[in-house]
Amino acid sequence: MTVTVSASGLTLRYGGTRALDDVSLHLQQGITALLGPNGAGKTTLLRVLATAVPADRGAFTVLGHDPGTAAGRLAVRRSLGYLPQNPGFHQDFTAFAFVDYVAILKELTDRAARHREVRRVLAEVDLADVRGRRIKRLSGGMRQRVALAAALVGDPRFLVLDEPTAGLDPEQRMRFRDVISRTGEGRTVLLSTHQTEDVAMLCHRVIVLAQGRVRFEGTPAELTAQAAGRVWSSAERDPGALAGWRTATGTHRNLGDPPKGAELLEPTLEDGYLLTLDDTAVEVTAR
Repeated sequence: MTVTVSASGLTLRYGGTRALDDVSLHLQQGITALLGPNGAGKTTLLRVLATAVPADRGAFTVLGHDPGTAAGRLAVRRSLGYLPQNPGFHQDFTAFAFVDYVAILKELTDRAARHREVRRVLAEVDLADVRGRRIKRLSGGMRQRVALAAALVGDPRFLVLDEPTAGLDPEQRMRFRDVISRTGEGRTVLLSTHQTEDVAMLCHRVIVLAQGRVRFEGTPAELTAQAAGRVWSSAERDPGALAGWRTATGTHRNLGDPPKGAELLEPTLEDGYLLTLDDTAVEVTAR
């Protein structure tokens, strides 16, 4: 598939901390997950790609536009939908009024056409019936969908979503996944998350970020395969395992380098992710 977003050598420091360290990546149409622990640089990377902050070094393009120039930056922003980790709401706004306000900021100046667009995106996230309700009276899941509707105004081709399912209960998360899967059709979506189940259910590709660097880029199946032959079962937690826990059946699931004759288990995407992070920690210690 055609690469729609390409970044090379993105580096950004905050004081003495290198938040991004020579990050390069390529995105295609569909949903790509950005996985990583707290402090990995995920939000910083999303803010750079959303043109909210500039990188100290490196370059990127979005749909052929270069934000290094004023004209290119404006073109990127016109093709962008951004849902930050903590979207700011005016609590007395209705859902309709908030999305309408964002639509004005996105240069939709014709009132009738703008209101049609606001109604369209609210319907797309299943909020048509509550569009006149004040945001302070909406549930957490509904507020997240209001923020997603605002990101969808103007039919952007590149969506940046920062932890959109954080804090949602299982039913809310399931509904939100359905909305994201539908909005991902025909668009390039970069979705930051801590939820490996979101990745397994939604995403075509996954990027693992740790210590500000890309540690893995590929499909969910390829990330799962990172743990092949490195997951085993035992009656007690194996002291040589990098990680392990007692399962509901009473046996222990261990990750790392199994002892000879161990009972190997089928790996999961979470196993591959955890082992990628552990291998990164070993690499950093070795340096």
